Amino acid sequence: MQPAIPVGTLLQNRYRIVQLLGQGGFGRTYLAEDQGRFNERCALKEFVPLQGEDRFSDKATQLFQREAAILYQISHPQIPQFRATFEQDQRLFLIQDYVEGITYRDLLNQRRSQGRAFSETEIRQFLQQILPVLAHIHAKGIIHRDISPDNIILRRSDQAPVLIDFGVVKEVVTRLQLDGAEMPATTVGKLGYAPSEQMQTGRAYPSSDLYSLAVTAVVLLTGKEPQDLFDDVNLIWSWQQHAQVSPALAQILNRALNYRPGDRFQSVSQMAQALAGQTVTPASPPQPGPPAQSVGPPQQAAAPPLSEMRTVAVGRPNPADATVNRTPRPKTRTAPLPPSAQQRSGGVLENPWAVIAIGFGAAVVAGFGGWAVVNVLSQPAAPPTPTITPLPELTASPTPTPTNTPSPPPEEPTEYDQPLSIAPGDSQTVEGSVRGGNQINYTLQGQAGQTLSAALQGEGVLLSVLGPEGEVVADDANRTFRWSGPLETDGEYTIQLSPVQGLSRSDYQLEVGLTAAPEPGTEPDTEPGTEPDTEPGEPTEGEPTEGEPTEPDTPPEEAPPQVEILEQRVQIPGGEEGVTVANGVGPGRVRRYVVNARQGQIITVKFTQANGPVTFDVMMPGGELMADAAGVLFWQSYLPVGGDYLIDVKSPNQAEFTMEIQIAVQN
Repeated sequence: MQPAIPVGTLLQNRYRIVQLLGQGGFGRTYLAEDQGRFNERCALKEFVPLQGEDRFSDKATQLFQREAAILYQISHPQIPQFRATFEQDQRLFLIQDYVEGITYRDLLNQRRSQGRAFSETEIRQFLQQILPVLAHIHAKGIIHRDISPDNIILRRSDQAPVLIDFGVVKEVVTRLQLDGAEMPATTVGKLGYAPSEQMQTGRAYPSSDLYSLAVTAVVLLTGKEPQDLFDDVNLIWSWQQHAQVSPALAQILNRALNYRPGDRFQSVSQMAQALAGQTVTPASPPQPGPPAQSVGPPQQAAAPPLSEMRTVAVGRPNPADATVNRTPRPKTRTAPLPPSAQQRSGGVLENPWAVIAIGFGAAVVAGFGGWAVVNVLSQPAAPPTPTITPLPELTASPTPTPTNTPSPPPEEPTEYDQPLSIAPGDSQTVEGSVRGGNQINYTLQGQAGQTLSAALQGEGVLLSVLGPEGEVVADDANRTFRWSGPLETDGEYTIQLSPVQGLSRSDYQLEVGLTAAPEPGTEPDTEPGTEPDTEPGEPTEGEPTEGEPTEPDTPPEEAPPQVEILEQRVQIPGGEEGVTVANGVGPGRVRRYVVNARQGQIITVKFTQANGPVTFDVMMPGGELMADAAGVLFWQSYLPVGGDYLIDVKSPNQAEFTMEIQIAVQN
C-alpha cells in the first residue's frame, strides 16, 4: 500500500489535507479543506489497489466512476452528499461532505465506561430517525450493506443519526482490485452485523439492511458484541436477558434478526408500521436472483405468481386485436351452403319457438359480453409497483406545503448601543428584550483596579464582557450568565447581550455594579472576625503552650465543588403539544426545569439543537431518578405519579442548547 498523504498536501489544486481520520483495508479517509468552497471541510476517501499493485486499470477506473456517479444521485439530509471523484498519482479519490459528530461506536464505549448502555426509548428514537434514510436509498435500488455502530454518526448540530460509508463503494473497489476476476461472493459487511446471505452468497436485499440495523440496535441495548449474543449452533440470537425492553420491541427486533431472509421484514415500511403498533402482513420471501454486486437502478419486477395474477374475462375476439397477435393463423375456406341447407335454415326462422330461443340466447350472450367488457375496463392497466413509504412521523425532514403568500425577507442582524452611567460603589438594573440575531451593547467607563460585576436573569440570553479594544476580558467572561472581576486598564467597557441561537425573542434583566479601586498604600480589608485580638507573644486559642504535646497537622478536607442550580418552572398550557426552552450550561452550573404533570400522562424530552456535550437527567417528584433518564439526549416515559418533575440540563463544557418538552395523555 502506498504511504499516507502528508498533511498540507494540495490535491487537484483544490483539496488541502488537514489530517488523517482513519485507515482500513480499502484505503484511507482524510479531513480536507475545499478551497473551491471557501475552505469548507470535506471528507476525502482514498482507495488503494490490491496488495502488490501500483494502480487500477483504465477499465477499473471507469467502473469506479460510473458506480460513484450513481451514489452522487443520493440526496438526503442524513447522508453525506457525494461531491466528486478524481484520480491523481495513480490513486482513486472520492469527495463527500464532512459530518462533525461522534459515532455510535464511540457513544457506546462511553456508556460502557459508565456501566450502562442505551435505553429502549433511545433505541426507538434511533430507529424512527434512521428508517426513513434506508427507505430513501432502497427506493433507488441501493443497499447499504455495511450498517453498524461504526458507520452511523450522531451529528453534533441537530443530534440526528447520519449514515456513512456505503458498502457498495467498498465492493466496487474489491471488483476493481480483482479487475475482471470472478467473485463468487462479496466480502463487504462486518462479521456479525451482515446476514449470512450477504456474507456467503453475495446476495443483498432490503431485509439484509434491516437485519444489520437490528443487530446494531441489540448491540446498543446490551452493550455486548454480536459474537457474545449469537448462538451459532442453533442460529438464533440470545440477547433479551442482557437488556430491559418491552415485549413489543423485542418481537420487532427478533423478526428483523431472522436467519432466513423470507422470515424478516421485507421492507422499511413493514418495520416502521410494526414500530408504530400496526399489524404487518407477512410478505413472501425475496425472489432468488443474481448477486447484487453493484449500485444501479432497480431491476424489473418478476412476474407475479399465478394466484396473484388478474382475472381477465374472455369474449368474442375483436377484429381490431388481430394486429396484436403475431402468430399467423392458417387460412381456411368455407364452402357455400347447398340450396337445401339454405332452405332448412330459413325454415328454422319461421318456427316461433326457435325465434324465441334464439332471442333469449342472444340476450344472455349480450349481457355476459357487457359484463365482461365492464370487468376488463375496471381492471387497472398494469399491476401496481410496490413502493417503500415510511410513516409520516418517521420522515426526517418534512417538506412544507408551498403557498402563494410571499415570505418576508430575513431581517439583518442589528447591534444596539446603550451607555450606562455608574459611579464607583453603585449598581444599576436594566430590563429589556432582544430579538434573534441581534445584539445589545451596554457601555460604561471603567478604571484600572475597579471591579466590574454583571449578572443576567432571564431565559435564553447570554452576556460577554469586552475590554476597550473589543477583546473578551477573561476566559470566563464570554457568553455566560454572570461575571465579576478587576479591570486592567482605563477605558470604555462593553457588556454585550446576545440571545441563544434558535430563539426569536428573549426577555432579560441585567444588573451591573462597579466597585472603587482601593486607595494606594492601604491593606485589603479583612473579613470580620479574622483580626487577631491577642497581645504579641500571647498564645491564641487552639495554639499549644510551651511544654504541651503538639498534634501532627492534618490537611483540611477539600470542600466539594459548588454546583449552581438555576431553576425555572415551565408551564405547558392545555391544548398545546409542548414548549421549547433554550439556554446555556457549563461546569458548575445546572439548568433545572420544573414541569408539573399528572399521573398517566406521557412526557417527552429531547434536544433539538446543541453545540456541545449536553445531557439531562429526569427526576420524579420525590427526587428519585427516573429509569433510563440519567445523562440522556432523548427520553420518553409514562408518568407513574403526579407532581413536579425535575429536568436537569448539564455539560462539562460551556455549551448552548435548545430543548423541547412535550406532555400528552395516554390513549
